[in-house]
Amino acid sequence: MAASIFAAVPRAPPVAVFKLTADFREDGDSRKVNLGVGAYRTDEGQPWVLPVVKKVEQMIANDNSLNHEYLPILGLPEFRANASRIALGDDSPAIKENRVGSVQSLGGTGALRIGAEFLRRWYNGNNNTATPIYVSAPSWENHNSVFMDAGFKDIRTYHYWDAAKRGLDLQGLLNDMENAPESSIFILHACAHNPTGTDPTPEQWKQIAGVMKRRSLFPFFDSAYQGFASGSLDKDAWAVRYFVSEGFELFCAQSFSKNFGLYNERVGNLTVVGKDADNVQRVLSQMEKIVRTTWSNPPSQGARIVATTLSSPQLFDEWKGNVKTMADRVLLMRSELRSRLEALGTPGTWNHITEQIGMFSFTGLNPKQVEYMIKEKHIYLMASGRINMCGLTTKNLDYVAKSIHEAVTKIQ
Repeated sequence: MAASIFAAVPRAPPVAVFKLTADFREDGDSRKVNLGVGAYRTDEGQPWVLPVVKKVEQMIANDNSLNHEYLPILGLPEFRANASRIALGDDSPAIKENRVGSVQSLGGTGALRIGAEFLRRWYNGNNNTATPIYVSAPSWENHNSVFMDAGFKDIRTYHYWDAAKRGLDLQGLLNDMENAPESSIFILHACAHNPTGTDPTPEQWKQIAGVMKRRSLFPFFDSAYQGFASGSLDKDAWAVRYFVSEGFELFCAQSFSKNFGLYNERVGNLTVVGKDADNVQRVLSQMEKIVRTTWSNPPSQGARIVATTLSSPQLFDEWKGNVKTMADRVLLMRSELRSRLEALGTPGTWNHITEQIGMFSFTGLNPKQVEYMIKEKHIYLMASGRINMCGLTTKNLDYVAKSIHEAVTKIQ
């Protein structure tokens, strides 16, 4: 029998976070804890369907005027407009001046990919694969892959995390921006930096914007956690809105997986801010061509849930309350974990646990300590030491804190 034409295909390594979840599921130990995957969990350790989402789903199901016809290539208009509005603010000068456009996408990843594909074809000259793309060190693992697979050849890192002080390396970041070639593209986390949970302050963002403007660097924001980080939509969008107010043209990839709990609906949006309406319309015309050969038309259900919620003042207020419920639980788990580690006298400082924000915390645990946590304590976390704060509950906090204490004390 002839060999398969696919015989030379190597097996790709598994995606780390999903492999971690698979290992967790197979673990039969009753003490096991999953601090890996980036999804919200209740204090009972269960996924949460937001009450406002349940309500809107019923409204959609009972609306006899709806059908399953194709959406426009760029997506549901009322979803796109409202998604960009909450990113940029009701009083955004860019929206008022009609120089904002958007593309509905398959999650935040799809927004990043459409943006990357467009930039590779059209940014700073046709088909410019040599433009440097700068990604924070560390960053969400998909950032590098998305831009690499879009055809960019020069992907670099910029300083971000200072392991010694467990915080932002602002000077390293600014130096990298100063030394980057003009017109380089920088991927910026709008809030709740993944994986570190460490964000610049508004004053630091102003310094970053100042250097980027002077060096003609292009900001591509990734906003996956608006409202989820602090509980405030406005606070979590501060950086994006400040850059717009400073006259930047920019892209902002948005995800509604976390803040709406719509993980498997893949609801995303790419907001484009340009110099004027004509520029934006030309950009969207090219993005429409990219979408046509990628997924052709986006799905409607998740987009309708978001659009209906954001269009109604009453539902919008209810949603903000749901989001604050999630954010407050994360903040409580941060406070409780830190207090337990300090009460145990765990070596090192743990103030970074509460100084960080959002779903993730960069604990500072090294790979050997992580291995000990997984193998000996059945607590699953990323090799980088990143944990999902939502995986903590009032029932497992003591066990996790004592296990971290043991790992840090026993293993250097």
